[in-house]
Amino acid sequence: MNSVVAPIPTKIQQHDPETLAITWADGDESLYNVRELRLACGCAECVDEWTGTSRLDSANVPQDVRPRSIEPVGRYAIQIRWTDGHESGIYSFERLRELSASAPEAP
Repeated sequence: MNSVVAPIPTKIQQHDPETLAITWADGDESLYNVRELRLACGCAECVDEWTGTSRLDSANVPQDVRPRSIEPVGRYAIQIRWTDGHESGIYSFERLRELSASAPEAP
């Protein structure tokens, strides 16, 4: 039996205008550049479902894009509604932890 514990956030908040902070149940804190998070959207509008090829042109995402709202999706993800009008992406907690692990360390 697999005993891997799913990542669970205990707090999600805007750290500053460009950074989203997530505190995890294991005590870790992840900081995400919000524009990079927007560019990492994996929805069918942003990524081809068959090939995995990005459909999102980063030049079309404003430099000052910000979350308008962040809502829970069940007990496994969040949905972010962005100031650029995009709102179909769902970010699973597992994916957010992966993105955090691949992000450079915050200063």
